[in-house]
Amino acid sequence: MQMTKSVPAVERAFAMLEVLDYSRSGMNIADLSRKLAIPRSTAHTIALTLERCGYLTRDASQRNCMLSSKAYMLGRDAIRPERIATAAYRPMRKLSSQTLLTSHLAMLEQNQVVYIQKIQGPGLLCVDTYVGKRTNLHCTGVGKVLLAYAPGGFQAKVLSRGVFARYTRNTITQPSLLREELKRVLENGYALDNQEEELDIRCLAVPVFSVRGELLGALSISGTLQQLADDRLAEATLALQQTARSIARRVQDEASDVD
Repeated sequence: MQMTKSVPAVERAFAMLEVLDYSRSGMNIADLSRKLAIPRSTAHTIALTLERCGYLTRDASQRNCMLSSKAYMLGRDAIRPERIATAAYRPMRKLSSQTLLTSHLAMLEQNQVVYIQKIQGPGLLCVDTYVGKRTNLHCTGVGKVLLAYAPGGFQAKVLSRGVFARYTRNTITQPSLLREELKRVLENGYALDNQEEELDIRCLAVPVFSVRGELLGALSISGTLQQLADDRLAEATLALQQTARSIARRVQDEASDVD
């Protein structure tokens, strides 16, 4: 079969998007030129075009290019939320039964968190959430996970908003402090909402990655200070991580069945 011609400019534009996807702090035009082996003028033109279309943004210094939230959201429907929610149901039931806590699975929806699955724990604590509910990024465990592992451009846009809303005395409201918190999330592999949205309530969350390493969402358990005391966090984190891997395998299995 005869091959049709490709468009070099389009190939270079996608190559630039892919390079920036792997760079959390962004890259300047000179770096992009060297990385893609193209003239600086060409790199500048492509970056400017992508920026005008809304797929790139600039950092505070206006030097580094980063993926925008629009670019990030392009692929959010590649693995549909309902498929992930269905795959997560049984592992999450087991998690809630094991920990006696309410579990949530959440994804990014524009600039907020949206819950796509919930299993109410068997205890007396009733968590005021529901599937489809939206909540904040800065003061929830799932929100911190999703923000920490999001592309640099999306994270920079969120952190550039200024002071965040305060819900309790523990809420992180300053972007600089939230930035440090997100670094700890990446170092530890989990996030903790320590009475930041509601007093006496803690939420422990971990990322859920696909078998190919794509971020599918954030998985959490919620409980009182006593239920999620410091001496329980290591055990609870392990249970969350095991459940996250189980969800990833079930998502892969269901995708294979559909194919």
